[in-house]
Amino acid sequence: MKFVIIGGTGLIGSKTVERLRKRGHDVVVASPNTGVNVMTGEGLAEALEGADVVIDLANSPSFEDKAVLEFFDTAGRNLLAAERKSGVRHHIALSVVGTERLQESGYFRGKLVQEKLIRESGIPFTIIHSTQFMEFLAGIAQSGTVGQTVRLSPAYVQPIASDDVADAVTEIALSAPANATIEIAGPERSKLSDLVARYLRASGDARTVEPDPEARYFGARLSDNSLVTDDAQRLGSITFEQWFAAQKQSRTA
Repeated sequence: MKFVIIGGTGLIGSKTVERLRKRGHDVVVASPNTGVNVMTGEGLAEALEGADVVIDLANSPSFEDKAVLEFFDTAGRNLLAAERKSGVRHHIALSVVGTERLQESGYFRGKLVQEKLIRESGIPFTIIHSTQFMEFLAGIAQSGTVGQTVRLSPAYVQPIASDDVADAVTEIALSAPANATIEIAGPERSKLSDLVARYLRASGDARTVEPDPEARYFGARLSDNSLVTDDAQRLGSITFEQWFAAQKQSRTA
């Protein structure tokens, strides 16, 4: 089978490329670095020629409300139009658990637009809703930092390691289209503020975390169930401790 991975040089994309190639599949890495631009349409027709499955893992380079909406709308329309012309048989997109519950956020409004385009495209599809990646904990901590204090919501999260995400994306790509949303999540649930505090302590970071129910997440106020799911079809196996130990080992290798 021929797979085209939009955003194939990113965190999840590069891992998914590796997994599919190890299984003997033809994989095209599509990104601006390889001459494929979903915003302008440049290189899409050539990249999609003969493709069976397209996996869209691209993300907006800007999280500003107007820019992110324009990215997901324009990129989605260009990509799906090119797929219809080339006869792609399965479109897969990675989105976020809680997207429909977080419409106060411009980012999640953009993701919902992307999902609507996919559902109405006429192309067989699978939308993957994932919980937050463990790899983003440092960025989340930074987003809430003022001086030596980190203010974050105490709402629950269920973080998943990128390796578990890539495993799930690979298996879904090798399966028939679900024509529905599949949810994936990490193996453990904890409060966001508690988890980031654990991460900072383990990292030897002196910053302190203060739980703040009014703290925003991509511009949205969180409730306890905003970022978690009771309906995950796939649960990752890598715990926070296992993930952190592996990260530490790779940094010292």
